[in-house]
Amino acid sequence: MSALAVGLPDGRTLTVPVGSTVSEVAQEIGAGLARAALAGRIDGELIDLRTPLLEDVAQLEIVTGKDPQAAEIIRHSAEHVMADAVKRLFPEAQVDAGRADHSEKFQYDFKVDRPFSPEDLERIEAEMRKIVKEKCAFTREEVSREQAQRVFEELGEELKLSRLDDIPADQPITLFRHGSFVDLCRGPHVQTTKQVGAFKLLEAAGAYWRGDESNPMLQRIYGIAFASKAELAEHLERIEEAKKRDHRRIGAQLDLFHIDPLSPGTPVYHPKGMILYNGLVEYMRSLYPKYGYQEVMTPQLYRADIYKTSGHYYEFHDDMFWFEGDEGEELGVKAMNCPGHCRLLLHTKRSYRDLPIRFAEFSRLHRNERSGTLTGLSRVRSMAQDDAHIFCEPEQVPHEIERFFEMTREVYQDLGLSGVKVSVSTRPESFLGDSAEWDVGEQALVEAVRGAGYECGIKEGEAAFYAPKVEFDFDDVLGRTWTLATIQIDMAAPGRFDLRYIGRDGQEHQPAMLHRAILGSLERFLAIYTEHTGGDYPLWLAPVQVALLPITDRHVEYAQKIRDALEGAGLRPFLDDRSEKLGWKIRDAELQKIPAMAVVGDQEIEQGTVTPRFRRDADRGGEAVAVDAFVSDLTEQVARRQA
Repeated sequence: MSALAVGLPDGRTLTVPVGSTVSEVAQEIGAGLARAALAGRIDGELIDLRTPLLEDVAQLEIVTGKDPQAAEIIRHSAEHVMADAVKRLFPEAQVDAGRADHSEKFQYDFKVDRPFSPEDLERIEAEMRKIVKEKCAFTREEVSREQAQRVFEELGEELKLSRLDDIPADQPITLFRHGSFVDLCRGPHVQTTKQVGAFKLLEAAGAYWRGDESNPMLQRIYGIAFASKAELAEHLERIEEAKKRDHRRIGAQLDLFHIDPLSPGTPVYHPKGMILYNGLVEYMRSLYPKYGYQEVMTPQLYRADIYKTSGHYYEFHDDMFWFEGDEGEELGVKAMNCPGHCRLLLHTKRSYRDLPIRFAEFSRLHRNERSGTLTGLSRVRSMAQDDAHIFCEPEQVPHEIERFFEMTREVYQDLGLSGVKVSVSTRPESFLGDSAEWDVGEQALVEAVRGAGYECGIKEGEAAFYAPKVEFDFDDVLGRTWTLATIQIDMAAPGRFDLRYIGRDGQEHQPAMLHRAILGSLERFLAIYTEHTGGDYPLWLAPVQVALLPITDRHVEYAQKIRDALEGAGLRPFLDDRSEKLGWKIRDAELQKIPAMAVVGDQEIEQGTVTPRFRRDADRGGEAVAVDAFVSDLTEQVARRQA
């Protein structure tokens, strides 16, 4: 075939010679489009402009700077420019691999004699600007393995030769060049370095070669790039705001928690942190009667047999802590609640009249996360989950999922979380159970999501090995997406544990099993929620709900009486009786993000009042009110879970 058909987004079809590149198709459409082109897209996959088309294409899109994925291509190209700059400034540097995912940033790892300093990054950035001005064209070459090997042997790039061995024999090997720089790469890349746009190197950090702690330490440089300086400036502002909101920083500022280096990955909660933690637990517990959950506690240690039955021993082994008991038995520290809940269900013979059974648990869980991945509360080794497992008749599953949606909506409303998107994650390549049953389960979840009034996204292959999953994705104030609530239909555990109940026909049947979490890991949720709110927690959840601020020492006694009244109503006041000026006390209360404060002076003592102000509502307060009314108002706000 000497010609092929290429479909365009507007419905037209172009006939072009076989082997025409994406760039040539863009030129055929229009010269302006060709100049602006950054890449192509076929069936949702980005391809390089220099890629030859060898067969008919149902639809080809030309990606320009206006496309949502444009920044990914720009970052990938900026990544190569950065590596080129490093090689120009540090000729002896060995270049390893770049980043596979450019949706957020770019990076390269280098083998160098010493770590990169901030001054080095400034020099590299300046060199990148020179390269961009050179307007070097990116070129794509498909080569044999032997040709690629000769290229990198001549350059002395030993790390690249190792990476070359990773490419399967049946896959093409492509090189991308600009100027004198060359690298193994699949692309796509922009046309010339001029299109790299605005960029910024963020930091340098150590990284083990191939992520293995037994290998040498390389130096990794991270950067960001956008099509315009305005987009870059906006992004850098978000980064600065993210630093201010970092939960580790706020945790220290508000005296909530810390991580002891002698217990990596295990948070140490301070008194205020425990108020916050317990506040979430108690809140979830308060909903259990309404939604029919029973709280249980299962063992922290199990013999390995239970995890072999569940499949975790084979699929999750390296992520768990194991040790040998005194009789040589292998014991596992609990990393998840589901196997224990299955054993608990087996303890008593069940009837259909008992179902649904909803077990909830807040026990500590421990997972053997790699030390390099541990981050404050967001990635830990010790955690708890607002975890529950529902055992029901198969025909009860839709109703249970519907109730899960209702509970999730209520929780997120009370916590002030909005803008949730819902998706279904489908089976991964490695899974337990029957593929036909997975298909049925996935479709049931899709229908349930749509029935609840949500648009349903699909996350191909992202489910756990044992269950398709509904995921609630929440966008925080910085535009970051987090997965919070999940519900899964277990395709494996009921059969592997031989779970049974006596049905309406008097025969044994296998129950359906749902895994359900709304907050997920409490530690991770606290990290996300702290950064979303900036530590400005709603009144009902705040560790300190009201600050009492006597103007002078002679006002302290009256302030103590107000404190006693607040504590008597179950509230959490802080009496600031330090010998400081009122302005200093107000400022400190604001820094501590205390939702309410009440000034106490001569006028308040004479009238038996307080003068409140509210952090989240500047229009409320500022006028003196009776103490009883103040206490009653706060109590009512807490009861209503008002901010």
